[in-house]
Amino acid sequence: GRNPCSRRTSSPAGKQKPYVATTGQVWAIHDALPEHMRVAVLLGAFVGLRVSEVAALRVEDVDFMRGIVTPAIQWPNEPLKTEGSGQEIPIPNELVLMISESVRKYPSDSGRVVTDGWGTDHAGPWTIERHFREARAKVDGLPAKFTFHDLRHYLASMLIASGADIKTVQARLR
Repeated sequence: GRNPCSRRTSSPAGKQKPYVATTGQVWAIHDALPEHMRVAVLLGAFVGLRVSEVAALRVEDVDFMRGIVTPAIQWPNEPLKTEGSGQEIPIPNELVLMISESVRKYPSDSGRVVTDGWGTDHAGPWTIERHFREARAKVDGLPAKFTFHDLRHYLASMLIASGADIKTVQARLR
């Protein structure tokens, strides 16, 4: 038999819940990044893309007229993590304008949305993560283990707080 109250046979303790940043902290990270990297935080926190999807996102994957992001590949040129990862993600007009402005200011020879800032190359996941860590260190209250992936937790929490049901959140995070 199995006694659920026994320390020897009970389920192990769950992992600690991830830290969810405040909106102010997300924007503080955004502002602490070099200007050409700020679009990466927007794509992570408000679109819900993984860092490998952000690094591989092409300008052609963003429908600026309809306000839709459709990830097609992940870094370096691999299929997406899941079948559902390629679905269309609607984004607000303000975000479309911010992404459009970044693409205009920092064009890339490779056609990627997130660039090195000089227009000659795109930024890989390690570059995005390195800049993210440096920016995170400048933001008060963020734990040292807060990563780019935690921006997805921020988006999920923001959707739930705005009244979205769990299935909508699940679909939005793909």
